[in-house]
Amino acid sequence: MSSSSRLIAPLTKPVFRAQLCSKQANGHIAFVPQVRKLVFEYSQNWSSSTNTRTYLKNNLQNLARANPHVEIVVRQRANRQPIVRGLYLNDKEKVIPLNGFEVTGIENKVQLLLDSSGTKIKSLKRRTVESTTQSARGIWSGLHDTPFQI
Repeated sequence: MSSSSRLIAPLTKPVFRAQLCSKQANGHIAFVPQVRKLVFEYSQNWSSSTNTRTYLKNNLQNLARANPHVEIVVRQRANRQPIVRGLYLNDKEKVIPLNGFEVTGIENKVQLLLDSSGTKIKSLKRRTVESTTQSARGIWSGLHDTPFQI
């Protein structure tokens, strides 16, 4: 056999097992927290803001150290009830009033905002029917005398 008649295999790079894994997504290897900002608003003079002021004074630095991905803003609201507002990556926001809560209750509500995704809570009992195609009969309405033509 001549050297020209030999089949030469093309040069290929070996495929390693690590290259066969899926791409990273939220929840697969890395987790992207959905909350981006927490805004605490309280009144300096109202007694309903006493526990909120105590929480901010004692726990704010620990909260900021534990959640470096969250921007924390503290703002005074004159003569208003204390609230905490969570702003999320999907441009939604959740507002929780803090009046009537003890310091541990405020801590639980802040943790609830940190853990949630900002989407509305959906009932899992009964799913609504969503069609991907149009109805063969058209759109029904009791207000129309003649059928709607598609």
